[in-house]
Amino acid sequence: MTHVSPLALAFFALAVSSAPPAQERASSSGVRTRDVYVSVVDSKGAPVQGLTAADFTVREDRTAREVLKAGPATEPLQIALLIDDSQAATSMILPLREAITAFIDKLQGKAEIALITFGERPTTIVEYSGSAEQLKRGVGRIFPRSAAGPYLLEAIMDASRGLERRKAARPVIVAITIEGIEFSNVHYEPVLEALQRSGAAFHALAIGSPADVAGDEMRNRGIVLSEGPERTGGRREQVLADSGLPDKMRQLADELLNQYVVTYSRPETLIPPERIQVSTTKAGATARARTRVAAK
Repeated sequence: MTHVSPLALAFFALAVSSAPPAQERASSSGVRTRDVYVSVVDSKGAPVQGLTAADFTVREDRTAREVLKAGPATEPLQIALLIDDSQAATSMILPLREAITAFIDKLQGKAEIALITFGERPTTIVEYSGSAEQLKRGVGRIFPRSAAGPYLLEAIMDASRGLERRKAARPVIVAITIEGIEFSNVHYEPVLEALQRSGAAFHALAIGSPADVAGDEMRNRGIVLSEGPERTGGRREQVLADSGLPDKMRQLADELLNQYVVTYSRPETLIPPERIQVSTTKAGATARARTRVAAK
């Protein structure tokens, strides 16, 4: 019988517990292959199609990895759609509903979507569903909450934990938030850590002009809205007028529907790398993928 020292077991447990949620497989040669989801867009934010492995480069902790293949992502999406229904949404409820409906229509049959509002407190309006009819009925139940403030960071944490429990294959969190105020009494670090553990790509669409940072709540919100998309391969959009929200939501849906899954090789190591950089050699195109690999 082969005996394994407690120290080796401890190191193995650390590697497993901190391993990222993306798919990873081992080959007979001892080289692991890893999949990462990548969005590639042009200067107007439109998806770039038809790319192959030769169009991508991958580095882990500054070390180049061999890209083995790249192709369209086909795993179904699981999307937590977080919606600001605080009192600030009173004047924009119609474009807000139009934007959510446009998003649902674009993704029909390709995603399970949950509708979660965060005015006053995070509240699930519709559980994860692929039924456009059920989701649209939920959209009709979204109303601004009088005298309620937004709890965006709490909603992000709740959605992240839910996706982690679901072991979602291709998780996404989309937050529609209104600039102005934040009521969550949550530090930014546990929010970013929850996002990392869930494996979700975080996209934030903030309506209005950027708010001045005043107080810990707004500072924590600002860091999450800045760091969250960058770390997870999402996008941060500043939508100055609510009338522009439907087009931005359609554009985001197009991006999600045209993502790539890039497979690269990684040598067998006890401790996983911390950072990843995925880029494209396609002229005029920008690649977005998560930049943090291991959850701490």
